[in-house]
Amino acid sequence: MPISMYQTCVPVLVRALTNLSGVLAKGAAHAAEKNIAPEVMLHTRITPDMFPLARQVQIATDMAKGAAFRLAGQEVPKMDDNESNFDDLQKRIAHVIDLLKGFKPEQIDGSEDRDILLQMRTGDMHFRGQDYLLGFVLPNVYFHATTAYAILRGAGVTLGKMDFIGKP
Repeated sequence: MPISMYQTCVPVLVRALTNLSGVLAKGAAHAAEKNIAPEVMLHTRITPDMFPLARQVQIATDMAKGAAFRLAGQEVPKMDDNESNFDDLQKRIAHVIDLLKGFKPEQIDGSEDRDILLQMRTGDMHFRGQDYLLGFVLPNVYFHATTAYAILRGAGVTLGKMDFIGKP
């Protein structure tokens, strides 16, 4: 049986964000245990030219949210990107997961050939639905979730592969 656009989108992104939430929870616990100011952790980055932890989470959630809305042919809701602590980031992740879970398969299935236009700072990007999901959204969500994981791991948070992958 072929896999549908909905199955490739919503459950996959919900799982990735759920796992990201767990990774962040461990980061918050580590910061509290080691008396590290949360804002220090949230502004930590791997290298000076990469975004810090908080922005990695914002981008991962924006990508996930945008995917479902665009594939369903709906306007993507805006978020303020003003999270200043771990609780704010957790609320953001939970909100996006709730938005994703609000979609029904019939809203997203059949969107393989939907025209998707992204207006980026560097210029417009044009996609067909399936290419957008498989070649742009999923790699971006995993990149930013992985980078968040790596930032926390580099800061000494005890994390393992299963924290990132999660339980099936």
